[in-house]
Amino acid sequence: MSQLAQLNIARLRHPLDHPDLEPFVSALDAVNADAEAAPGFVWRLIGDGTNNATDLRPWGDDMIVNLSVWESVEALREYVYAPAHREILRQRRSFFDPMTEAFVVLWWVEDGEWPTLDEAHERLTMLRTHGPTAQAFTFANPFDPVE
Repeated sequence: MSQLAQLNIARLRHPLDHPDLEPFVSALDAVNADAEAAPGFVWRLIGDGTNNATDLRPWGDDMIVNLSVWESVEALREYVYAPAHREILRQRRSFFDPMTEAFVVLWWVEDGEWPTLDEAHERLTMLRTHGPTAQAFTFANPFDPVE
């Protein structure tokens, strides 16, 4: 059986302690609690000493990552477009610089397998290089798990 891994990245407009990012930072705990309570949530990456992954900066000081596992594309989609998370999405241009390349990638992992940031980076690179495939895809072009 497979579960859905997802990575999304964002380039911060300012350091996290900047006043313009306060609405984003202050919403993190609630948004993460909503994710963990959402039907179909399985796991999310958490940094050292935080309840989020904002201290993990594998691709530069201005780039934050979110890596999680869900039961299905539908479960993740339901959470992403639920009111609480959708409100943060509406404000993203205030917090993050626009990105010209793909910044969200989805792929299937075995039950109980937690993806690494290195694997997630490889999947994002695959998507950017080859477009959506069974190994790296998007909400707009999902693939079924290969069993």
